[in-house]
Amino acid sequence: MDSAQAEGERGPGFALFLDFDGTLVEIAPTPDSVVVAPELPLLLAALRDRLGGALAIVTGRSIAGIDHFLPGLGLDACGMHGLERRVGGQVAFPEGLADLRPRIAELRARLSPHPGLIVEDKRIGVAVHWRMAPEAEAEARAAIDALAAELGPAYKIQEGKAVREIVPAQAGKGEGIRALMQMAPYGGRRPVFIGDDRTDEHGFDAVNRMGGVTVKIGPGETLARYRLATPAELREAMSGWLAGRLSWEDLQPA
Repeated sequence: MDSAQAEGERGPGFALFLDFDGTLVEIAPTPDSVVVAPELPLLLAALRDRLGGALAIVTGRSIAGIDHFLPGLGLDACGMHGLERRVGGQVAFPEGLADLRPRIAELRARLSPHPGLIVEDKRIGVAVHWRMAPEAEAEARAAIDALAAELGPAYKIQEGKAVREIVPAQAGKGEGIRALMQMAPYGGRRPVFIGDDRTDEHGFDAVNRMGGVTVKIGPGETLARYRLATPAELREAMSGWLAGRLSWEDLQPA
């Protein structure tokens, strides 16, 4: 790769969108137990600077949850699968969404006989994780199905790795990326989206349609065009992009 190509891929022509769990950090047994590699915050800050600010985390977590693991960075972010958005420090949250916390309390009571199940309160959504209680997967799925049926068409079910969640129907990582691409400093750039889970496929589809670059972390069928094996390999690749040692064309096709 020549120096002009390297500068183009590292410079202002791209907008970088990154999932968090399973992409920047390894999947952990519980949402609160993920481990952030020591080099990750500095790497993200350097990439944001190189891209003129056009870097955002696109995640199913809340923005507050991302700030907990990446304190002090104040990164642009699409939380709650694109429903919660922060650009340039300004947070926007859709109006008119129901507070599900009373229903979440009922869900926790129903699933209390299975202490390994984790019910994650997202206020306007809820996720049930069974990574620590695989024997209770059927009960977790049934509980989510029942709550979704009660809530009706304003909500939908999303599948993930050992997790199932209910989110507002308008949620979607592709929608979040499309919204940011209409704003500065993202507008007019070529989007890059990197993710690992089923919920990232919506983002891959949107970015592919925009002529962007899509990268899946880990195995499995995907709409992404390229693939990396692990979050550690992604961090190494991001360092390579910063240093001009790596081009998108150097990645393994998915």
